[in-house]
Amino acid sequence: MASQPEKKPQSIYDFTVKDAKGNDVDLSIYKGKVLLIVNVASKCGLTNSNYTDLNYLYGKYKDQGLEILAFPCNQFGAQEPGTNDEIVEFACTRFKSEFPIFDKIEVNGENESPLYKFLKLGKWGILGSDIQWNFAKFLVDKNGQASDRYYPTTSPLTIERDIKVLLGIA
Repeated sequence: MASQPEKKPQSIYDFTVKDAKGNDVDLSIYKGKVLLIVNVASKCGLTNSNYTDLNYLYGKYKDQGLEILAFPCNQFGAQEPGTNDEIVEFACTRFKSEFPIFDKIEVNGENESPLYKFLKLGKWGILGSDIQWNFAKFLVDKNGQASDRYYPTTSPLTIERDIKVLLGIA
């Protein structure tokens, strides 16, 4: 019997990821929402400003349909060395983060997350396909398609206008 070809993902809603507790999360639960997907790290020079700004945006727009999905990653300078429990404790205690934090993943290379492989398929020009550092950001529209990608050094507050446009409140 011939095997069926693997279905190519059409949107981020075709992915299931693990949360920080190891539970499966079907990303289709976010259908109709605007997503900001970020690879995070707790010991990076960009940590304080990014978590502060992400929390501000989440608090301001979560009731209007914004979700921030944080994916810890230890690939850049070993700046996310902790366990998932330690990472959640850090984000929720130090920054009072309320957005979901997922399982630690790799965003580049042989073991890269399939979600990140999909996100990086866009035509990103000078950014290329690889994630450069902690706190790279993907803005995903309500249809589950990456609409923009931002450098790690881009403040979340500078993309607030883009978020508002996708939310339909600009």
